Amino acid sequence: MTATDTQTSAALQEAPQRSWASRLGLDRFSALYLLVAFFVFFGFTEDSFLQWNGSIEFVLTDKVIVLMLALAFLVPLTTEAFDLSIGATMALSLLIVNKLALETDLPNGLGAVIAILACLAVGWVSGFIVVKLRVNSFIATLGMSQVVAAIIRLIHDGGQINGALSDGYINFGKGDIFSFNMPGSGSEISLPWYFLYGLIVTVIVWYVLEHTPLGRHMFATGGNLEAARLSGLSTDRLQWGGLIASAGLAGFAGLMYSWKFAVYTTTVGPPLLFPAVAAVFFGASQLRGRFNVWGAVIAVYTLAFGIKGIGLRYPRDISWIQPLFEGLTLLIAVAIASRQGIVRVKKRAEVDEDSLVDRAATATE
Repeated sequence: MTATDTQTSAALQEAPQRSWASRLGLDRFSALYLLVAFFVFFGFTEDSFLQWNGSIEFVLTDKVIVLMLALAFLVPLTTEAFDLSIGATMALSLLIVNKLALETDLPNGLGAVIAILACLAVGWVSGFIVVKLRVNSFIATLGMSQVVAAIIRLIHDGGQINGALSDGYINFGKGDIFSFNMPGSGSEISLPWYFLYGLIVTVIVWYVLEHTPLGRHMFATGGNLEAARLSGLSTDRLQWGGLIASAGLAGFAGLMYSWKFAVYTTTVGPPLLFPAVAAVFFGASQLRGRFNVWGAVIAVYTLAFGIKGIGLRYPRDISWIQPLFEGLTLLIAVAIASRQGIVRVKKRAEVDEDSLVDRAATATE
């Protein structure tokens, strides 16, 4: 045996053995394993769980709105900025499009454009407070959510707005992409247009974050804000733009809700913030080991199908099981993300500026 062979053998013996969990990819694909477990367990125990009209279509179409809010939370998070106003911003978009349809003769499509512009303005103000006034994004957007809630109450101090939207506007989003009957089952399979719109937006966000210099700069900013700044990146502009994009995505979620339900209610928006945030942190532990679009998609639908199955099996207890399930998911997801270094707790330490620049340069490559 040569000296090289001896060194190679010694290196192999010293190399750490991968655990069975790592070999199965539980650290990167745990949500997929959980999703399969839900389908197997509830598929065998609840007859309607695997039916298209009973569960699958409902979850796919209903939770695409939560997915838009998850993306709205994820985009600024890549730059180390939180946006807790996305639920209120979604409600503002939904209210504006319904209110304009109810009280003006403007086309509903133009009302939708105005709603998105209003949401972008909210994001611009949030960005101004965070970037120019140096207010922590968590506090700034939490306060902005209350400001938006006050604006909503000022615009419409009442209950539901129903029947204001035109059939043409609703069909633009709710009309079927395709529709056909399953042979032998008699059930009709269809998906609405707004589901496709959500998929298109998801792909666009994924492409920008993962395959463009802008996305790399955003992740570099979130990886180490000071290092990214010292390396020449416009971190202020990236954070500001992330908050504007977040508000736009939240506004689009409001439009999707208007297509699906064609109604405004005061209970829409803020209650969807929690499942969106839980999905983002749960998805951060999937696939890439950091915040990522497809991890969020998997997390949204894993949680959704789990809650749907629990609701079918324990219909009387779902009122308290659902918030418990979502709360535990968020706590566990954040704990996992913290252990993996995805979410970091800042420590007081002096760091050499040259090393910060080197780290930022590595992150942008």
